Amino acid sequence: MQTKLRTNELEPNENISFPIGTLYLVKRLYETLNLSPVFGKHKTRGIDINNLLQALVSYKMTDNFSIKRSHEWIYRPEVLDEFNLPEFSERTLYRVLEILGANREEIISDIQDILFERYEFGHTNINMDWTSLVLHGTKAPLGKYGYSRDHRPDKTQIFH
Repeated sequence: MQTKLRTNELEPNENISFPIGTLYLVKRLYETLNLSPVFGKHKTRGIDINNLLQALVSYKMTDNFSIKRSHEWIYRPEVLDEFNLPEFSERTLYRVLEILGANREEIISDIQDILFERYEFGHTNINMDWTSLVLHGTKAPLGKYGYSRDHRPDKTQIFH
């Protein structure tokens, strides 16, 4: 039985930790649902979109802050290594998200087909909820300054 405190102060060290269980869960579900072809057809050159998306989903399931901060989280050497990613710029991450947005209807349809086939779900309506939209520019009358998940108070944002 412990009868006294071992330390009065915590001392920082160089140990690095991240939730490996979450990373393996994301990888396992990605493989189980065979999502690689769903996303891979939309980006064939450069950094592997599937590895980057798995890292991004892992980040969103753990820290879940802004996309800007996701780059910092993913860019750590141990995370890059875990997802077999080369070093990449924040701009690369935003380009991948633009690709997803531009192809969202097809991607959602493909994922829905996989889920319906695998789990025999009944067909229902899909309701999309976009809770925060960032506006870059000054011409939209709905744009106002406020809280930004990307920590950019200098950019206007549309609130609803």
